[in-house]
Amino acid sequence: MINGVKNPPDIGIQLPETKLTMEIGTVNSPLDESVNGIAEVMQVVLRVLCVVSSVTALSLMVTAEQNSNITVLGFKIPLHSKWSFSHSFEYLVGISAAVAVHLILQLLISGTRLLRGLQIISSRNHVWLIFSVDQVFALALMSAGSSASGVSSLNHSGIRHTALPNFCKPLHRFCDRVATSIAFTFLSCFLLVVLVVLDVLWLSKH
Repeated sequence: MINGVKNPPDIGIQLPETKLTMEIGTVNSPLDESVNGIAEVMQVVLRVLCVVSSVTALSLMVTAEQNSNITVLGFKIPLHSKWSFSHSFEYLVGISAAVAVHLILQLLISGTRLLRGLQIISSRNHVWLIFSVDQVFALALMSAGSSASGVSSLNHSGIRHTALPNFCKPLHRFCDRVATSIAFTFLSCFLLVVLVVLDVLWLSKH
């Protein structure tokens, strides 16, 4: 009681506690979607270019064959060169074929997902798988190109069954095809390395 006035009784009503929860979801901005779209386009373009370079290296090597003659002390000696006479050239053909098959399968999978309205990259496990296979094939192409480069050394006549120095003078067409095939092999290796870098960048952002 204050100054003769009774205090109002304490009704004792307690308001129920209310909890307000907010869920904050991950929303991709238009900029992020645009960047992801550009990255996927780059993946497809690089894989197409790598398929073209691998098939070119393969076709040039398997068609590398030539017959000619060389004159030694007035005698004509027949020469025959073919890519299958060298294990290193066979190795390059095998790796180039395997890389082309791998890339074509990846493009088919990507094309199927695009037709279904899905993203090319489905999950982190998918990227890890692609990253591992791309890296293995990049190293294999580097190995095959280096091995074939050593065999095609003109001074050592790297073709089996042919122990004549400077044989590329009479067999220039064969040597030109081999050299061009090796160049496209290293180009395929470079493109795969770029794809590996893109895989790493995707993994670092997701």
